[in-house]
Amino acid sequence: MQSSINKIAVIGTGVIGTGWIIRFLFNKKKINIYDPSDKQKKFLLAEIKRTTSLLKKFYNKNNININNQLKFCSSIKEAVSNADLIQENAPENEKLKINIIKEISLYSKKSSIIASSSSGLLPSKIQSKAKNPERVLIAHPFNPVYILPLVELVPGGKTSKKNISVANDFYTKIGMKTLILKKELPGYLSDRLQESMWRESLHIINEGFATTKDLDDAIVYGPGLRWSLMGTFLTFHLAGGEMGMKHMLEQFGPALKLPWTKLKAPQLTKSLKKKIIEGTKIQSKNKSINNLANLRDNFLIDLQKLLKKYKV
Repeated sequence: MQSSINKIAVIGTGVIGTGWIIRFLFNKKKINIYDPSDKQKKFLLAEIKRTTSLLKKFYNKNNININNQLKFCSSIKEAVSNADLIQENAPENEKLKINIIKEISLYSKKSSIIASSSSGLLPSKIQSKAKNPERVLIAHPFNPVYILPLVELVPGGKTSKKNISVANDFYTKIGMKTLILKKELPGYLSDRLQESMWRESLHIINEGFATTKDLDDAIVYGPGLRWSLMGTFLTFHLAGGEMGMKHMLEQFGPALKLPWTKLKAPQLTKSLKKKIIEGTKIQSKNKSINNLANLRDNFLIDLQKLLKKYKV
């Protein structure tokens, strides 16, 4: 069945918005683009140029046609008026997103899907001032959007099941792995897991136990390798031996009561910020952001090939 979504509008062209545009380009979509900053156009075009050669192989597609597929618009109204799906990527500010979603809803077709790329805001809040709020939902991707397949679809209190279904069909057809949350949850799923580790990492650095490189190595060469195939629960299931998770819970369950972790984040003092910034600067070995991004993108493409080969 062909998707009912063909014309797309992207509002906001930062890192995430640009990632969406590149994925849409390689899926042969026509895209209307609006960003209030003229500087973002230069960033977008540079990212398309940087990634095109690599992504031709990844998507197994021939050339994209920027002139034919992209249209830069001067207003939200112009960008969204004929779009089937609007992907909103404004900064993570609730009040700002509420107002932008409201403006999008006033000028877009009643049948269009309005998808916010929010990383953790509640869709019920975001859709609170929208016209026809049943079409507003969260479609939270992961950077780089043009390679990583996961998108979390989160309905608000007024989002219709039909529109979640339409969105699910669309994102699946452009090569994404959709996770539909049963109900809205602050931070959704993946970011809640990421944030818990991030908070713990800040405490360890703040108290002088390790450097940023030590903590990254602790994940990259340890649990991260297992997580990329099996995630947390299957990894622990294996740790239980022949009895699986049952033995795992009996053996290590009591350790959950030990004071190993601090769920509340430390204050980001000048000293802590300095440790993190200097630590990551040393780790990067003076490589540019573009060089690091190219390294990451090539690795992620190879890793996805392995995931397909060894999928559980």
